[in-house]
Amino acid sequence: MHASKGDKLVQHGRTVGQRDKVAEITEVMGAEGSPPYRVRFEDGHEAVCLPGPDSEIRHGDVPRRNMPR
Repeated sequence: MHASKGDKLVQHGRTVGQRDKVAEITEVMGAEGSPPYRVRFEDGHEAVCLPGPDSEIRHGDVPRRNMPR
């Protein structure tokens, strides 16, 4: 996993009905973009995260596709 400051960390919900948690990466603490990451969640909570297999990085410089609703 590789990230930069400003990228988004998405932790996918683990059970049916649980929504994804999205956080902005405010600091990369590992070497060459690797974890751990200091993040700020949408509610303002800050934490240090070691993302697991249920997480993904959304890079700030890559536009997301428009998904049909």
